[in-house]
Amino acid sequence: MVVIMLLGMMVLPLPALALDMLFTFNISLSLIILMTTVYAVRPLDVAVFPSVLLLATLLRLALNVASTRVVLMNGHEGAGAAGRVIQAFGDFVVGGSYAIGLVVFVIFVIINFVVVTKGAGRVSEVNARFTLDAMPGKQMAIDADLNAGLIDQEEARARRQQVQQESEFYGAMDGASKFVRGDAVAGILILLINIVGGLAVGTLQQGLAVGEALRIYTLLTIGDGLVAQIPSLLLSTAAAILVTRVSSTQEMGRQIVSQLFSSARALGVTAAVIGLLGIIPGMPNLAFLLLAGVTGGAAWMLHRGSRKGGPDEAGGGEETAPLHPAAPADLSWDDVHPVDLIGLELGYRLIPLVDRSQGGDLMARIKGVRKKLSQELGFLIHPVHIRDNLELTPNAYRISILGVPVGEAEVQPELEMAINPGQVFGALPGIPGKDPAFGLDAVWIKAGEREQAQTLGYTVVDVSTVIATHLSTLILEHASDLLGHDEAQQLLNVLARQAPKLAEDLVPKTVSLAVVVKVLQTLLAERVPIRDMRTIAESLAEHAARSQDPVALTAAVRAALGRSIIQNINGLSQELDVITIKPELEQILLKSTQQGSDEGVGIEPGLAQRLLSSLKDLTDKREIAGEPSVLVVAPQLRAWLARWLRPSIRSLHVLGVNEIPDNKRVRIVASVG
Repeated sequence: MVVIMLLGMMVLPLPALALDMLFTFNISLSLIILMTTVYAVRPLDVAVFPSVLLLATLLRLALNVASTRVVLMNGHEGAGAAGRVIQAFGDFVVGGSYAIGLVVFVIFVIINFVVVTKGAGRVSEVNARFTLDAMPGKQMAIDADLNAGLIDQEEARARRQQVQQESEFYGAMDGASKFVRGDAVAGILILLINIVGGLAVGTLQQGLAVGEALRIYTLLTIGDGLVAQIPSLLLSTAAAILVTRVSSTQEMGRQIVSQLFSSARALGVTAAVIGLLGIIPGMPNLAFLLLAGVTGGAAWMLHRGSRKGGPDEAGGGEETAPLHPAAPADLSWDDVHPVDLIGLELGYRLIPLVDRSQGGDLMARIKGVRKKLSQELGFLIHPVHIRDNLELTPNAYRISILGVPVGEAEVQPELEMAINPGQVFGALPGIPGKDPAFGLDAVWIKAGEREQAQTLGYTVVDVSTVIATHLSTLILEHASDLLGHDEAQQLLNVLARQAPKLAEDLVPKTVSLAVVVKVLQTLLAERVPIRDMRTIAESLAEHAARSQDPVALTAAVRAALGRSIIQNINGLSQELDVITIKPELEQILLKSTQQGSDEGVGIEPGLAQRLLSSLKDLTDKREIAGEPSVLVVAPQLRAWLARWLRPSIRSLHVLGVNEIPDNKRVRIVASVG
């Protein structure tokens, strides 16, 4: 309806009163749009701006066409022929002088076209290009946060949608800025055409003198042009504000006050310079000294406020130990602390990461990691005991499992880590380093260089994410060490609520709790989740009557969990790519094993080294291609091959032939001889 009305305004003649109402509405709409962009917190809060800009431009052009028709048809009747708004801008704003009006109009056009519109168009173009180039890096950062358990699927989906909306928004703004630029050019051309047309109509059709026709039609044309250029300038300013905004939690006014007028030193130096200028003879002393006094007073108030308000004391949390506990009066058994199942020790410069009053979010990240791993593995991950350690270097941290350090690294708390995922499009200046979780090359950069790094293909994460990801990786590697008798009993208690008869017959009637613990630990060591406790218990109950050997029972459980194991490796794909061992080599390995046991394997060291090297080369090639590596062997060889290869090739999955479901198609991609 609005678009049809705009087209109708270009075709149908409008009375002067309608023009007054529409010109007033145009100015009001431009002010509303400008105020909306000023009070927006993020550019995406006004995502409809490009479409609104197009409609506002069409409205202004339609009004130009309608007012031009009225000016040329009724301009000989006097200054009020085209409405009171145009008359007011032609008489009151420029004093009734068409020479002054022409100069003012040209200045308006220069401000709009040369300064605001050109700058906003350039910023829109750069934003569109950089936002599009940065999309892969932002997507990888979202995937990294999701894999580390810092966000859930819903938040990841919302972030991906926001990244897509940003690229579409800045691309649309790049095109919409051309509307404003074209509107400014059209304003100049319409002014010249109206002056020439008015002079021709006034002298040739209405019989006016050349001077009188020039005065009347030029004033009306300039009034019409100023009425159109003021909303155009407001919209250009709104577009410039929107594309130069940085996403924040504050409105633009609060950002300006907090970032420009929050430094007592800057205000004090400014007051001194203005005061010196104010005492120079011949200068406007009153204005300079008054402003210097106001600025100096503001600087003094800010300085006094900063001295009164000190930083808050470091606050602990549920998982944080006292950083400096008071010494006890005497020793007792209470001073002999048990070993921390999961411990995190921090250097003193990293303490703010766990202090919520200083904006630290490491504890929240760790809780997210615990939640994600508990859901993945199938048992509750213990709380992480965080404490400071003055023996560490200031920027270092150490992770321990069962009191034994398993990981240590140094980070830069005031910088961010740009990780090279394997393919980037340029080098970054900064401090070189290594990603402690996966050993990838990385560079420590300033927070302001994040967009540039993501544009080049780097994955940029903050310090809390680096530590949380490293912790998640180490917990996953040592999950079997974290599951003991108490955790296994809790799993059986949960099973008893779902299948009470099965839990009652399993422990201790059929198998001991120690055997159950050993089987669960072996499954976790081989990266098999224990979420499906019912299937595990049913398999144990079925095979425990024939053997109480944890290795044999683990093999039976793995066969029962075969469908789940394959899905964790290969997803929902119907075809599984596997690596096999050639029959002659498999016979040598089978002969090397003792009958009925997975121990006592004795093969020639050179053969073992060649087998390990071949499997490692194949696994590396599969990993570069982004494909999982699966080695399928005879069931008698699976257990000891998995245990032997696990320390050297972590990404290789060793499966027995009996663990592959019947409905899964198998494709042999390599065979080791």
